[in-house]
Amino acid sequence: MTVVTATSDAVSVTTTDAVTIVTLDDGKANAFTHEIIDAVRQALRDAEERGGAMVLAGRPGRFSAGFDLSVMTAGPDAAMPLLSAGAEMAFEIFMSRIPVVVACTGHALAMGAIVLMAADTRIGADGAFKIGMNEVRIGMPIPHFAMGLARDRLSSRYFVPAIQHAMVFDPTGAIDAGYLDQTVAPDDVLDASVAHATELATNLSRGAFQMTRDIMRGPVAEQLRAGLATDMASASFG
Repeated sequence: MTVVTATSDAVSVTTTDAVTIVTLDDGKANAFTHEIIDAVRQALRDAEERGGAMVLAGRPGRFSAGFDLSVMTAGPDAAMPLLSAGAEMAFEIFMSRIPVVVACTGHALAMGAIVLMAADTRIGADGAFKIGMNEVRIGMPIPHFAMGLARDRLSSRYFVPAIQHAMVFDPTGAIDAGYLDQTVAPDDVLDASVAHATELATNLSRGAFQMTRDIMRGPVAEQLRAGLATDMASASFG
């Protein structure tokens, strides 16, 4: 049975027997606002209760351009709460009790790329899309928590150019760098992601998955949380 609900103006949730599909579509850049972050976090909690797996998808041509820049450039009092909320969302995806697959439907920059690094599997759209951490290009430092995710998920060969030099990749390059696992035709991204998530939901033992998650990612998550504490003590992100 398939059920579709809307959790906010920009987030819809479709549930099937095995997979929860969370789709971001604000009609624009899919920037992460407090509203969108809250909706994604709640959808993930609900998906963990149901079991199976989750797919997080963007709108055609755009997964996410990152945080809402109008908030991030409004000063520390506005920027820091949004940074914290986004980091918590990334932690929850990274340590999710179920597999999380991202259907990267197009551009994924800044916080959009951070979400890619937090997920289990990342299936991208092939085409003229930009993927990466462009913060240093736009005058913002990389947060400590994001640095930790990058060290865990990106290729060591690309760590310096991707993070220090703000190198942005096309989808093929993003596979080599470690942001994506595979690419397919744009029209096939969602179907391929749901098929992969269904396979994971069907074939993995939930208990063994959760225990292995804690063993594999738990120590990294502790470092990420320590990094966020350092970020929140700084006024550099707004």
